[in-house]
Amino acid sequence: MKLREPFTFFVDRSLGRKLAERLRAQGFAVEMHDDHFAIDATDTTWLTDVGRRGWIVLTKDKAIRRNALEREALVSSNVACFMLGRGDLSSDQMVTAFVAAMPRMQRVLRRSEPPLAASVSALGSVAVLMENGALLSSPRQVK
Repeated sequence: MKLREPFTFFVDRSLGRKLAERLRAQGFAVEMHDDHFAIDATDTTWLTDVGRRGWIVLTKDKAIRRNALEREALVSSNVACFMLGRGDLSSDQMVTAFVAAMPRMQRVLRRSEPPLAASVSALGSVAVLMENGALLSSPRQVK
C-alpha cells in the first residue's frame, strides 16, 4: 500500500533537531524521535510504531538494513526508510544532504510501496536498496 500524501517524516534521534527544524521551515510534516519515544527505545520498538503510523524514517543508522531483527521490523511494519550513506557528516552536512534529496525521496515514495530502504548521499543523490521488502541486487539510482 502506498503512503498517503502529505508525507510525514520521522527524524531519528541520531540526526538531531536541526534537520527537523529545517524541514518544518520548508513546510514538511516532521516528527522527532524524542517527542514520541524514550531515549533508550530500541530500534525495533520505534520502527514498528512509525510503520503503523505511516511515517517515513530519516536516519544515519545503516544497521537498520543489516541487523536481522531491525530489518524484520522494517519489513513487517511496512516502513519506508532513507539512510545517510555516511555517518560521519556534520549536522549542517546532514541537513544539506536530506534537503537536497527531498525531491528524489518524494519520487521514490510516490512510485514505490513500502517496505523500502534507500541511501542518501552527502550531495543528495538517492539510491533505492530495498523495495517491497526485498534487497535489490544492485542499487537503483533515482533521477
